Amino acid sequence: MPDYDVFDLGDVVLQHGATLRDAKLAYKTYGELSPKRDNAIVYPTSYGSQHTLNEGKIGVGKALDPSKYFIIVPNKFGNGLSSSPSNTPSPYDKARFPAVTLYDNVMCQHRLLTEKFGIETIPLVTGWSMGGQQTYHWGALFPEMVQRILPICGSAKTSVHNFVFLEGVKAALTADDAWANGWYEKPPTKGLRAMGRVYAGWAVSQAFYREQVHLKIGYSSLEDYLISFWEGRRLTADANDLLAMLWSWQNADISANPIYDGDLNKALGAIKAKAIVMPGRTDLYFPPEDNEIEVSQMPNAELRPIESIWGHLAGGPGSNEDDINFVDDAIRELLSS
Repeated sequence: MPDYDVFDLGDVVLQHGATLRDAKLAYKTYGELSPKRDNAIVYPTSYGSQHTLNEGKIGVGKALDPSKYFIIVPNKFGNGLSSSPSNTPSPYDKARFPAVTLYDNVMCQHRLLTEKFGIETIPLVTGWSMGGQQTYHWGALFPEMVQRILPICGSAKTSVHNFVFLEGVKAALTADDAWANGWYEKPPTKGLRAMGRVYAGWAVSQAFYREQVHLKIGYSSLEDYLISFWEGRRLTADANDLLAMLWSWQNADISANPIYDGDLNKALGAIKAKAIVMPGRTDLYFPPEDNEIEVSQMPNAELRPIESIWGHLAGGPGSNEDDINFVDDAIRELLSS
């Protein structure tokens, strides 16, 4: 039995014109919604992950405490649980899955909160990586509804350098002949493994490898780390799902919608939520310099970098305890403000 619920969205006309028919939004909740419906926290998923990864940061005594808050983890389109290339019926299955933006994701998540739960006020939206990008979208798209945001290792708009990094990831996956332009019958395992290896050079920092942190966290060698962690985590995913989410990431932009018409500074300035923006100091594709520029345009935001050599993984679910505790302390502070 699945450990999550599904919200039926019906036919959703997407930003780029296609219709996602009989769209499904998979989600899981933790805790109880208060009688006033004012204790909801939205915690979106990151690239290639599902709600189970987020569970590591949810628990009694933690900042995301289900004994106090009603925590909603919506699964991103393309992650294999919500509508994705791997679970959508023909003709929009596999390589024909339509382009879905983070705007599309958040607008559907908003429907879940309002139509299913009757929520009008959100005390906090937080998320890591692509979850952080969705956090920015929530703040810009629903400034009257969202009181606080805390994006972790994310951005309001995917930078050109970040886009290029993802081109390398995509090229590694699609170079496998078995990919067959998305119409594969068997997983393109060589491409998936190659994708994992490209990721390994970007997701953590130079200092991470220099100090051989991979050995300190239980791997017997560098090769063991590359195979067990980086190749292994991609081999369990569907290639078209990964590519669908990658497209959403590359095209993330809180201003690319009819509300802001491409004016990023206007979108950032419209975020009324009190914000603590938390980049990883050594993140190679969401660098703190990008967030510093964004925060300068936000009326109620503070930049608080995670001083860590864990690169993009800093503060994410399953990383080291020091970084997780640093982020948890910031969430507590923000919620109490």
